[in-house]
Amino acid sequence: MDYSQAFAISAAGMTAERTRVEVAALNLANAHTVQMGEGTAFQPMRVASRSMAASQVAPEAFAHQVDSGLASLGQLELPQAVIEPSGVSPKQVYEPGNPFADGKGYVTYPGVDTATEMVSMMSALRSYEANVAAMNTTRTLALRALDIGGNA
Repeated sequence: MDYSQAFAISAAGMTAERTRVEVAALNLANAHTVQMGEGTAFQPMRVASRSMAASQVAPEAFAHQVDSGLASLGQLELPQAVIEPSGVSPKQVYEPGNPFADGKGYVTYPGVDTATEMVSMMSALRSYEANVAAMNTTRTLALRALDIGGNA
């Protein structure tokens, strides 16, 4: 088995999860932003992981890949993290003393849900740790294979 494929899979997962953490941090940092410097409101973002191969591979092909020792894995695309607007509507808070309040005294804030962002961040951190553990396990297996091969 080519261990570089296993390292590439873990690295792709780590990259996607790092992107999720960065986007959640960006959303949390701008949760109370009224307007950006150029006068536009902040639009919360979300991360979507997409892989064309996941929708194109037949379910029976997975068993074939496992049976063949993941030999055909190099032909599959690794998941890519795509940052896109979340489409959440902004929330209005009654703050008549705020200089950004409209005529009725409401200030428009981005529709960032801090609890959801924190859960997303914690989930991404745990997934990142799982990818690191998988990479370390692969490294240990590769070193053991070298040890076995060197003693023969």
